Amino acid sequence: MYAYDQYDQQMVDARVAEFRDQARRRLEGKLSEDQFKPLRLMNGLYLQLHAYMLRVAIPYGTLSGAQMHTLADIAEKYDRGYGHFTTRQNIQYNWIKLEDAADILADLAKVEMHAIQTSGNCIRNISSDHFAGAAADEVVDPRPYAELLRQWSSFHPEFSYLPRKFKIAVIASEQDRAAMRLHDIGINIVRNSDGELGAAFYVGGGMGRTPMIAPQIRDFVPLDQLVTYAEACLRVYNRYGRRDNKYKARIKILVHELGAEEYTSQVEEEFQHLLDSGVEPPFAELERIRTFFADPVFDEAAQDDIDRSDPDFALWVDRNTVAHKQDGYVSAVISLKPVGGIPGDATADQMRVMADLATRYSFDELRVMHTQNVVLPHVRKADLHAIWSALDEAGLGSPNLDTIEDIIACPGLDYCSLANARSIPVAQKIAQRFAETKKTATLGQLKLKISGCINACGHHHAGHIGILGVDRKGVENYQLSLGGSEAEDVSLAKITGPGFDEDGIVDAVETVTSVYEREREGEERFLDTYRRIGMGPFKEALYG
Repeated sequence: MYAYDQYDQQMVDARVAEFRDQARRRLEGKLSEDQFKPLRLMNGLYLQLHAYMLRVAIPYGTLSGAQMHTLADIAEKYDRGYGHFTTRQNIQYNWIKLEDAADILADLAKVEMHAIQTSGNCIRNISSDHFAGAAADEVVDPRPYAELLRQWSSFHPEFSYLPRKFKIAVIASEQDRAAMRLHDIGINIVRNSDGELGAAFYVGGGMGRTPMIAPQIRDFVPLDQLVTYAEACLRVYNRYGRRDNKYKARIKILVHELGAEEYTSQVEEEFQHLLDSGVEPPFAELERIRTFFADPVFDEAAQDDIDRSDPDFALWVDRNTVAHKQDGYVSAVISLKPVGGIPGDATADQMRVMADLATRYSFDELRVMHTQNVVLPHVRKADLHAIWSALDEAGLGSPNLDTIEDIIACPGLDYCSLANARSIPVAQKIAQRFAETKKTATLGQLKLKISGCINACGHHHAGHIGILGVDRKGVENYQLSLGGSEAEDVSLAKITGPGFDEDGIVDAVETVTSVYEREREGEERFLDTYRRIGMGPFKEALYG
């Protein structure tokens, strides 16, 4: 994984000192809240319903055991003993005191972490495939390109005050595990017909109030022009993006209103101008970054055999491990979705367990998934039973990857000042219902996502089943949507009809799954059945 050089460390240390002074002045009353707000947001500090929330960046989801230990220490020392892993591959702390915030940033800086650009109208944390560097189907590890973009975008003077926040995802496989086309810019590293590596660009995706799927605007950008093309995309947006209406300020609105063809034309014109201006970093910089992402030294003699005599262990292996490019290895997914738990939450002790397992069994590396789980990316099959035993003892051994119990949920009205409804209790009730009925296994892959407001931090638009909490005359109401996907078969879910109360939405989800069980053919996923039979049978069962 990437290691800071002197410039990275100086940059982060300087920001800590700067923010310490800003927080001191706020506490002393020398800055008003209006004056302080843009300063704290530049450092990932939000004021939520009950306390400050700090969002810490985990670039492209990769972190070491030492970094995870620090996150655990912060949870224990400064929060209430836990952290919340998010759909942006970050971690959030929900109970932060302003007087502690600078000390937290200083602790993060000691292990090459920060909270810079995790908020504000700037380029946010660059996300990527959580199986990057391990996946059998990728053409190359996409993280060096994500790191190059991180370095380019950090403190970029032209893009620090964009019309609206901006999100970029980088993958390198046909299978999309990062919701790439639902980002402002999605980049897929590909090979052309001559075997050369380059980047396909998709621009104008996003969820929120107006969900859109990003169109492809260029099928191949040479790697030595990657940053230049990204800069051209941002420049056109910065030039024409709406600043008078935040609901129409995202790049997806600009691409939609200009039309993909006209937007592309302007990007290409700006691209040619920038090629003559020399903004691209030397190709040697990409080569330097690549060295940090070399494959670990795998055990070439690692065996493929797994003792499956313990049925609980065998079930976890079947559900929570993913094929690896190296024989004798898998990627092991640590579920943060125990039945009745809060999706994405991990206690300080659980973080330490994950950190220690990574150090011992996964070349000191972990990945945060955008689905709010954590991955040990490089695990020998021979070590799986020891890993599972430790996870199970720590409450992290739920065998539920990509099942209806593996729910994405935002913090909702329990924490967020923007939310209209609670997400956490709904997620808990749904997971409990299906665990009790024992239908989880029979339903197979079924991705359920819950948002507590239209901002869609829970990605409900992309759920096979999506739930949106809304406020109906002071009462929490939940809209049900079907048919979304964030993968390579990307689609946006459609609302079934009138919403439900909290208990009603749990019943509605069970009704929908019963229709699926009745109508599916062969090994169809829920999504496949929905696409084949359409909304009609589901609406009939829900509303009569």
